[in-house]
Amino acid sequence: MAAKLRYRGAMNDNAPIASGLDDIRHCLAFLTRLPVPLPAEAAQPGALARAAWAFPLAGAVVGGVAGLALLAAEALSLDSMVGSFVAVAAAVLLTGGLHEDGLADVADGFGGGHDRAGKLAIMRDSRIGSYGVLALVLSVGLRVSLLASLATSGGAALALMAAGALSRAAMVPVMATLLPARTDGLGVGAGRPKWVTAGAAVMLGVILAGLALGPWEAGAWEDIVLAAWTFLAAMIAAVVAAVGVAVLARRQIGGLTGDVLGTVQQAAEIAVLVVAAAAS
Repeated sequence: MAAKLRYRGAMNDNAPIASGLDDIRHCLAFLTRLPVPLPAEAAQPGALARAAWAFPLAGAVVGGVAGLALLAAEALSLDSMVGSFVAVAAAVLLTGGLHEDGLADVADGFGGGHDRAGKLAIMRDSRIGSYGVLALVLSVGLRVSLLASLATSGGAALALMAAGALSRAAMVPVMATLLPARTDGLGVGAGRPKWVTAGAAVMLGVILAGLALGPWEAGAWEDIVLAAWTFLAAMIAAVVAAVGVAVLARRQIGGLTGDVLGTVQQAAEIAVLVVAAAAS
């Protein structure tokens, strides 16, 4: 997963509010292609780990843009399947395919490598193989079909925001848990978040997902209960997906790389959308 950071601007001060805004800008610059101005200090080693509590905010922005694209497609009377493709395409364009790139590299490395060194070498290769292609087809296809199966476009848009927030939140505990699999690369340069940072990211992701999946159209207690169970199931699904990828990475390559984080995001997002589709 390429880590191409764009930094502009100057440091304002060391006040907590200014520092928090810098963290948010840092995460938006890293996780999206938005032209976000940042202080030069953000490029220092470990800066991303310190700012990682704001990952869910960036995820909610990506999901929100994808949701708006889906609603725009509906306004143009496009088929739900077409609208779902438009939504996924909008998210990919906004992130530059950052997480999809990581998923493809992990699929190629884990599927084609015979040992740890071979797997890491394949993952660093910019070329994509058959395992990577299949992983991308499955990821895009699953997300499109799950969105198209949701009862309403509004519900699909909110599910995208929840999935965006929870899947980025899931990345932070993985960063805090696994040691880097290499001596260089994003896994080292990003640093390891403190557990308080990971906890803040999870809490923020839960809050954002709760707001998105809340019973906004509830007319009875049954609807409220269903929304609560959907929210709980979505959180559990994201955790299971993230833990599954982390355990697999630990066994396959002995730790963390940027590509593994991208795979965590993709797996957790799909897991949340599965829950949303099943509950609709």
